[in-house]
Amino acid sequence: MKKLFTSLGLMSGTSGDGVDASIISSDGKYHYNEILNRYFEYDQKIYKNLHDLRAKILKFDDLIKNTNEIDILEREITIFHAKITNEILKTTDKKVDFIGFHGQTIYHNPHERISKQIGDGNLLSQLIKKTVIYNFRQNDIKNGGEGAPLTPIFHKLIVKKKKIEPPVCILNIGGISNVTVLHEHKNDNFLSRDIGPGNCLIDEWVKNNTKHKFDKNGEIAKSGKIDELILNQALDNFENIFNKKILSFDIKDFSLGFVRGLNLEDGAATLTDFTGRIIGEGIYNFLSEAQDKSWKVLVCGGGRKNITLINKIKNTIPKNLEIQYIDDYGIDGDYVESQAFAYLSIRSFLKLPISFPSTTGCKVPSIGGIIVKNF
Repeated sequence: MKKLFTSLGLMSGTSGDGVDASIISSDGKYHYNEILNRYFEYDQKIYKNLHDLRAKILKFDDLIKNTNEIDILEREITIFHAKITNEILKTTDKKVDFIGFHGQTIYHNPHERISKQIGDGNLLSQLIKKTVIYNFRQNDIKNGGEGAPLTPIFHKLIVKKKKIEPPVCILNIGGISNVTVLHEHKNDNFLSRDIGPGNCLIDEWVKNNTKHKFDKNGEIAKSGKIDELILNQALDNFENIFNKKILSFDIKDFSLGFVRGLNLEDGAATLTDFTGRIIGEGIYNFLSEAQDKSWKVLVCGGGRKNITLINKIKNTIPKNLEIQYIDDYGIDGDYVESQAFAYLSIRSFLKLPISFPSTTGCKVPSIGGIIVKNF
């Protein structure tokens, strides 16, 4: 059997509310075992600074204009990651070989081939006295890819480990929703892409109009009335974005503009319906060549807890696509992404590819992150 490495993956997604942390052991190829999963919420200062900063960065020039602010926040976020890593390392007797440090995305534009994550790998390595692997997206972009999505190679491993029979589709609903499609258990036979918004619009609406950060279980949306007129206009407008042939999205690709003027409940209902229809139709279109087969659609990510959203997706897709929770297969759906970056760090160390032409659009399979040992 190949050597097993132990890796801690740190992932802060587009919701920007905290860090998912997972320790796994893996050979970087065929095997992995879950050891630990934990979530750490950002303190109010980091949360506010992050969301204020992201609101200012709408184009590439804004990255340069806000350099000082970005540098300050990067340091704060890195120190936060160091603190939680040291806390985790005290609670486990496992010797952790690597830290897979995704950092916090503040700008992603596939047209410009730019994806900017903040997080200082050198500083993190110095503070925690561990080898850190970070900046996972840049090599893919250099090879003509969009830098996202990066988790499909791990999705593929989950399907193999859990002996889930293809055809299967893994749907991750984070801030953005993406799918990985596996027709069969062949090495190169998998596809992936972002398909549209996940939680981002619903979360933003709730944050703007309440003291809460998200619509728990979809209860606010459930109590509202969908505005069909503006919903249909918004769906038509989304078609124009989707047809630009990009494989990945940023939360800034989507705007709340079409629901302004609606009350809290009706806005939430309309946004949830909009998001659910896009996800449902996105899956259906992505699987269009295999519409005669029965597909398992395994849902992970925070959006799977929004019952109203999940029901809308179920009502949008045909009967041969069966929505299931990835948790039903013994995988914690909250930590698939953090486990993925632990796995990607091991593959990066072994110089194995983490992105592929069929997932990010890169010209050749591309290896991953920068490895730093700064202690």
